[in-house]
Amino acid sequence: MVYHHLYSQFAKAAEVNVGIIGAGNYGTAIVTQSPRTPRLNVVAVADISLEAARGAYEKAGYDMAKTSYAETAEEAQLFIAQGLSVYTDRPEIIGQIAAVQVVCESSGSPEGGVRYALQAIKAGKHVAMVTKDCDVTVGPMLKRLAKDAGVVYTPVDGDQHGLLIQLYEWAKSVGLTVLSGGKATDGEFVFDEAAGTVTIKTDKKIHAPYVETIQIADEDRKWLGMIPQGQAAEYVARRKEILARLPQPGAYDLCEITVAANYTGMSPAVDTLIHAPLRITEIPVVYCEAENGGLFERGDTIDLATCLRRPDESGLGGGVFIVVRCDNAYSNHVLTTKGQISNYDDTAAVIYRPYHLCGVETATSLLLAGLLGIDTGADDYRPRYDLAKVAARDIRAGEVFGNDHNPMMKARIIPAVPVAAGNPACAHLLTGNRAKADIPAGTLITYDMVEEPEGSMIWEIRRLQDRTFLS
Repeated sequence: MVYHHLYSQFAKAAEVNVGIIGAGNYGTAIVTQSPRTPRLNVVAVADISLEAARGAYEKAGYDMAKTSYAETAEEAQLFIAQGLSVYTDRPEIIGQIAAVQVVCESSGSPEGGVRYALQAIKAGKHVAMVTKDCDVTVGPMLKRLAKDAGVVYTPVDGDQHGLLIQLYEWAKSVGLTVLSGGKATDGEFVFDEAAGTVTIKTDKKIHAPYVETIQIADEDRKWLGMIPQGQAAEYVARRKEILARLPQPGAYDLCEITVAANYTGMSPAVDTLIHAPLRITEIPVVYCEAENGGLFERGDTIDLATCLRRPDESGLGGGVFIVVRCDNAYSNHVLTTKGQISNYDDTAAVIYRPYHLCGVETATSLLLAGLLGIDTGADDYRPRYDLAKVAARDIRAGEVFGNDHNPMMKARIIPAVPVAAGNPACAHLLTGNRAKADIPAGTLITYDMVEEPEGSMIWEIRRLQDRTFLS
């Protein structure tokens, strides 16, 4: 990698001071890795749980005598000037601390994310956006506002959509034609042929009606074998039926896909995504163009995959992938004969990254923003698509809409539309707000079905984004 050359020759500062908002799993991992990351200083951590904010430093092995609670930005600045790191339960002060150069927003709150990002931008600070609920709703507008203010707004390395954006940009930069791209779901389907079972390998809790392990009927085992040439559609359809009782992708998976689509211009083939259970070797067979045996009618298609593998095989590790070809025959011969996995007629090959390390690898985005003033996204970030929600059960008037982890709704990816009565509502303009009327199961939720909260910053910035990009 060339990062150390870039930092040593072109950095605008020797080090970067970062303030973290949100000490959940992701934000905490940034803090725990920071003592071992050259040039990176996490000088402030905020969370509405003071225990979580302080705990991030404890987990990182900080000398807690060199940390202090701060209630105000001025108090925090004084402590940092004395060489202390600060923690607080006042997230709103992070963007006001003079010593902070990059605000990493990982609160997980769409409304809070917008408020903290805007505060940082107005204060002349770069913003690294981890809260995808915020990014998918108003990210293009926040990036535009940051650019106008002369600061950086960036997705982050470590999140799957951030890594997919970079992999796509790399492919384009070396002249590859991208047929498809996507992310792997965190869970993997492990097929034990001897036992005749498939078990999901995941660190997430499994909720009914899904189960951890299913028994495969003898007559169904053939469908879990390598997909033969020309039978992609049939095999994928049968696998989806056979494996349907195992946990399936959540709205949060489609959320990340939507952000990546808005950055790259890749498009979903269907609004709920195909989400095929695939071996790594089958990705270029299935996720290529139909004329070459795949499922997609066009290139630049984005989707999900769950890795299907034996217990002794490597998996996708929740990583990302692209399926590509070279349009020159000689170049394509090189592509498909130098270790890449290709489809049957060598018209497509998969290039994949079998890991995403969350906050452990986010430092590159923070350092590039703080030292060089550049982001790790793509230039043409526009609201091409929205994440919308469909009622998964009957929703009563007055009920509060949940987030992407709540089973009351399922997600779809639709072309972006403005805030207006009758239009499908952007998913995270629903979060935490109330239903205006009874909504039957299966209904696509529209703006006239949700009570708009008073004084909401995310609704205000969403309307500004609509006027800027969709008018």
